[in-house]
Amino acid sequence: MDTTPGDTSTSRLPGTVLVIGACGQLGLELTAALREKYEPAHVIAADVRAPKQPELLAGGPFELLDVLDKARLEQLIQQYEPKQIYHLAALLSATAEKDPMFAWKLNMDGLLNVLNLSVQYQVAQVYWPSSIAVFGPDTPRHDTPQLCIMNPNTVYGISKLAGEQWCEWYHRKHGLDVRSLRYPGLIGYKSLPGGGTTDYAVDIYHKAVAGENYQCFLKEDSYLPMMYMPDALKATLDLMHAPADSIKVRTSYNLGAMSFSPAEITASIQQQVPGFEVSYAPDQRQAIADSWPASIDDSAARQDWGWQPDFDLDKMTADMLLHLKEMQPA
Repeated sequence: MDTTPGDTSTSRLPGTVLVIGACGQLGLELTAALREKYEPAHVIAADVRAPKQPELLAGGPFELLDVLDKARLEQLIQQYEPKQIYHLAALLSATAEKDPMFAWKLNMDGLLNVLNLSVQYQVAQVYWPSSIAVFGPDTPRHDTPQLCIMNPNTVYGISKLAGEQWCEWYHRKHGLDVRSLRYPGLIGYKSLPGGGTTDYAVDIYHKAVAGENYQCFLKEDSYLPMMYMPDALKATLDLMHAPADSIKVRTSYNLGAMSFSPAEITASIQQQVPGFEVSYAPDQRQAIADSWPASIDDSAARQDWGWQPDFDLDKMTADMLLHLKEMQPA
């Protein structure tokens, strides 16, 4: 396997890659990035339903998969013999609070299905994303450290914290090379918001490009850690291609890039869209945001495998607006 972090050339992957949850915000872009890195036919996209924009996954195979259907997952693993599995399927923070029992079942049973079958079929590597949602109101809010009190108070956060412990256990007990990142809020232009508390930072750009004003569901001074999607993809691929002996954290790595408030992202957009206006009507997501970190200490990721982000707020804003304008109908 090519172990050069960030290398975008076609690599010699002995086998295939299975991406579960490929139709989500991260899944769409990670699948595309993997198909640029490897032979597209060797990157299998899978999701519980077909993509709403089929052209985004048209470059390689697509399989229907409910990750709770263990027999179907086993069938795909037998068929494709993946060397890497990226397991991204989950119910996100705000959506999970509306149906907590299903969220727990999907987020936990889905992960355990992947971990157990990966051990059984000797999958070389598993990637599973965690989140800043693992932290809670007792956590230090500024420069939140890698190791600290967590106590998450959302179903999503509780499931992610439990998942981190399962990943570490499967590595320790079974030698499974499972790796994870605690993503901050992810911002990208290729897909619409998917039910997360940080999704305002995606929707706000769409409204600005459409010439509409935006009503934010968080207070104007609510600081949260955020990351532009190209940095999230870079971090994920760098982590997965780092030598195994450099991965010191087998729960999940803190990952940071920038922190800002709704007022600051508004000001950044207004530099390029002067007439853009934002109003504020905090809803139930405000309480979730208040329990999460305002900034992240990701020194462990920087020291262990060389993590370094490329985008700050204004650079992200310029790139987001450019691409969204290009996507506007003529």
